[in-house]
Amino acid sequence: MPRLNSYLRPGPSVKALRPPGTEKPQQEGEKGAQQSRPEASRQSDPEAEEGRGSGREETPGQQRWSSSSGDLHTVLDFAKVADTILFLLDPLEGWDSTGDYCLSCLFAQGLPTYTLAIQGISGLPPKKQIEARKKLSKVVEKRFPDDKLLLLDTQQEARMLLRQLANQKQRHLAFRDRRAYLFAHDADFVPNEENNFVGTLKISGYVRGQAMNVNSLLHIIGHGDFQMKQIDAPVDPFPLNPRVIKSQKDPGMAMEICAMDAVADMEEDLKVLMKADPSRQESLQTEVIPDPMEGEQTWPTEEELSEANDFLKERSKVVKKVPKGTSSYQAEWILDEDSESGGEGDEYDDIEHEDFMEEDSQDESSEEEEEEECETMTIGESVRDDLYDEKVDEEAEEKMLEKYKQERLEEMFPDEVDTPRDVAARIRFQKYRGLKSFRTSPWDPKENLPQDYARIFQFQNFINTRKRIFKEIKEKEVEGAEVGWYVTLHVSEVPVSVVEYFKRGAPLIGFSLLPHEQKMSVLNMVVSRHPGNTEPVKAKEELIFHCGFRRFRASPLFSQHTAADKHKFQRFLTADMALVVTVYAPITFPPASVLLFKQNSNGMHSLIATGHLLSVDPDRMVIKRVVLSGHPFKIFTKMAVVRYMFFSREDVLWFKPVELRTKWGRRGHIKEPLGTHGHMKCSFDGKLKSQDTVLMNLYKRVFPKWTYDPYIPEPVPWVKSEVSAVPEVDMQ
Repeated sequence: MPRLNSYLRPGPSVKALRPPGTEKPQQEGEKGAQQSRPEASRQSDPEAEEGRGSGREETPGQQRWSSSSGDLHTVLDFAKVADTILFLLDPLEGWDSTGDYCLSCLFAQGLPTYTLAIQGISGLPPKKQIEARKKLSKVVEKRFPDDKLLLLDTQQEARMLLRQLANQKQRHLAFRDRRAYLFAHDADFVPNEENNFVGTLKISGYVRGQAMNVNSLLHIIGHGDFQMKQIDAPVDPFPLNPRVIKSQKDPGMAMEICAMDAVADMEEDLKVLMKADPSRQESLQTEVIPDPMEGEQTWPTEEELSEANDFLKERSKVVKKVPKGTSSYQAEWILDEDSESGGEGDEYDDIEHEDFMEEDSQDESSEEEEEEECETMTIGESVRDDLYDEKVDEEAEEKMLEKYKQERLEEMFPDEVDTPRDVAARIRFQKYRGLKSFRTSPWDPKENLPQDYARIFQFQNFINTRKRIFKEIKEKEVEGAEVGWYVTLHVSEVPVSVVEYFKRGAPLIGFSLLPHEQKMSVLNMVVSRHPGNTEPVKAKEELIFHCGFRRFRASPLFSQHTAADKHKFQRFLTADMALVVTVYAPITFPPASVLLFKQNSNGMHSLIATGHLLSVDPDRMVIKRVVLSGHPFKIFTKMAVVRYMFFSREDVLWFKPVELRTKWGRRGHIKEPLGTHGHMKCSFDGKLKSQDTVLMNLYKRVFPKWTYDPYIPEPVPWVKSEVSAVPEVDMQ
């Protein structure tokens, strides 16, 4: 994989001690590097070796952070805060499968400014150098079509690289430009008196992005949201203009205070910038505490009951033509002449006196359908069967094979389900309803909401709230630590595991939250399937989300990405179109990148989809469709007897108002049941064909499960699987 070394340089390197007036003249590249010190740390030092162990290496002028090969969380966290990423490529291969996987994740998350360099190509024979450069150019062109490769084998080439790093235009990541963030250069933990496992965490680093307000909340990536007590301003350990002290023995000699001496004087020069104001501080409340009596109503009074009865009587009065002398009781039994009369009914009355004719082709077509439902499986053979079988988990193999079959059946017969024989259809599908038109039929978004909706927050107008907050960030001056200041944040009620995580060498990164971003709501994200993963992913399956600066686990819903008010539920994450993922999660204001991972049984995180945050909208309706199918038994001009859709007379009567359709485009409705075994007489707008199938669409609204979990286990280093998890299956 390409070496992704993170070198966060908070200030220029300390100069060597020399008398005043004898400063070494700056090279053009060095001058540019010092004058263009960015707001965020810049990654550089191309001559350093690749770090294989997890840890930090500090020098007076920079901090070097390295991670183990394939540590995905560390790589993504570094890319969230780095201004420049330097990719060191192998002179022969460029990068391996692990490097390609990390590049896919970085591109999906959003790359800051980057530079490509090759180290070690001068050690090859002259003839192979040309071949290696051509090969690398082809490899790099796929990922970086417009970028230039820089050599990094001599001091002159290193200076050119530094000049490139100093002068190149900075790229901005949208999700971090509107928030203050800080990369921890140092951390200290002060436990509470009552509990040693929880205390105050002091994080020191440079403020980036926006000004840091002590009253806002701080999100520490991978650990959660916390409140800040105060912000201190210690001495900058890497100042742009170091203090110069003249020597008492030799007035002509002068020296600069080095970083270590500056750190020693921090306690003496410590200044408190801000302290939290309890009246203005953001709350850590993430959920609404529902009131079980909020929706209760009082028992209606006698006056209200009498008014309701009078209203019903007025509505129930129907004017009928009846013979003279007929009582009101007798009039109730007299039917209207025009109630059920029509061309279709008369036509069928003539047909009732004729014998129903069964077509011989019906049995033949059913036999052909049974043959078509058969499936054949072709399993690839391995050269070394003994070694192959050792790596295969039979139980996981069976589960995956079943998921492949379900996905293939869903593609062949979308949303079709079998009517149960042991349970009445009116009970099994009692939560479903029929719609005249999925696109235009009304559906109240506040109807039959689950109990979890009482725990979330909803904006009256999310778009206007987002615009107002972003406008305040742009125009209003925020009180607090300005961008570029070296500060110490006092974060309260932090578990001791956070500082232990930092001491193991992992990066500690904090993002300030915008108003309301700690509260739970319903997030909708547009994602597309990653081409490197073909494993079937079912809805409500637990996935790992990287949304902006957050990481969490949840079980999402999949739905179609359309402009309508209702969106059809998808049972699987398909590869041919973009889908919308719906989960319960903390509010995040877009734009924000989204990465979806799935944790394998061996602990690796596989990238399955990438996309962006669409909206925060609990009213977005995800509608699940089920299709009941039946077969024409006896066919006439516009009438037919349909069987196998229902298996009882009561079910036919229950679903009689729902419209029918066929796979060949006919539309119709149920006239009446025939017998007690579920046969029904149906009328259509044209004559059916014997091979046609009668369908009934039923719909219900579905909601995501409350499975939000901010804790994500550390992933095992990613390795490309050489053994397929499931054999190839061909279903015909």
